[in-house]
Amino acid sequence: MNTTPSVIVFDVNETLSDMSPMEARFIEIGAPGHLARTWFAALLRDGFALAAAGGSAKFSVVGADVLRGLLRDIALTRALDEAVTFVMDGLGELTLHPDITDGVRTLRGAGYRLVTLSNGSAQVAQTLLGSAGIRDDFDALLTVEDAPAWKPVRSAYQYAADVCGVEPAELLLVAVHPWDIHGAAQAGLRTAWLNRTGADYPRYFETPDYTVSALGELVGHLRA
Repeated sequence: MNTTPSVIVFDVNETLSDMSPMEARFIEIGAPGHLARTWFAALLRDGFALAAAGGSAKFSVVGADVLRGLLRDIALTRALDEAVTFVMDGLGELTLHPDITDGVRTLRGAGYRLVTLSNGSAQVAQTLLGSAGIRDDFDALLTVEDAPAWKPVRSAYQYAADVCGVEPAELLLVAVHPWDIHGAAQAGLRTAWLNRTGADYPRYFETPDYTVSALGELVGHLRA
C-alpha cells in the first residue's frame, strides 16, 4: 500500500466543525441540551441503515425527520416545525475547531491536495470553510449526495478517489469518528484518527495509521 498519500480527505461534521453550539439550539427551543448528541447519533444510525439496505437520503431530510420524532413529546417553546427548522439551521452556523485552520494551512503548505467528503451537504462545508478563510485551500468539497452511498460504505470513498483521479491508497482520511476510519481503511485508504478527547479507540474497528490530538500534528507523522 502507498504510505505517502497525495490527497488528504476530511470528514466535516465534528471533525472540522465544532458541534457543541447545537446544544444551545436545543435548549432555546425548550429541549434538554444533551438531546443534541442523541439526535446526531440517531441521524447517523438511520443514514447507515439506509446505506446498508442499498438506499440513500439527504442528510438534511434524515436529520429533520429524526429530530421531529425526538421533539414530538417535549413541551417546546415554539411550534414543532419551527423548532425543527431552528435546530437544522444551526448546522450552517457552526465554526471550526481551533486546531483546524492552522493545521489545514500547514498541510496545504506541505504540498498535499485537500478535499472534504461529508455525509452532509457541500454547502455546509462551503460556509464553514469560507467563513474561516480557508475555502481556497481545498481542491473540492465532496458530498455523498453525489456518491452511490453514505460513508462508511466502500463506494463513498471510491467516489472520492475517482473525483480526485487517484487510487484509494493515495488518499488519507482524517476523521474523529472510528466508524469512518474503519470504512476508509476497508476501502483501501490510509487513515488518521483525530482524537481530541483522549478516548480509547474501539478494538473491533481497523486501527488507524496515525492518531493525533490536533490536526497540526499530522504533517510531522507524514514526513516521518
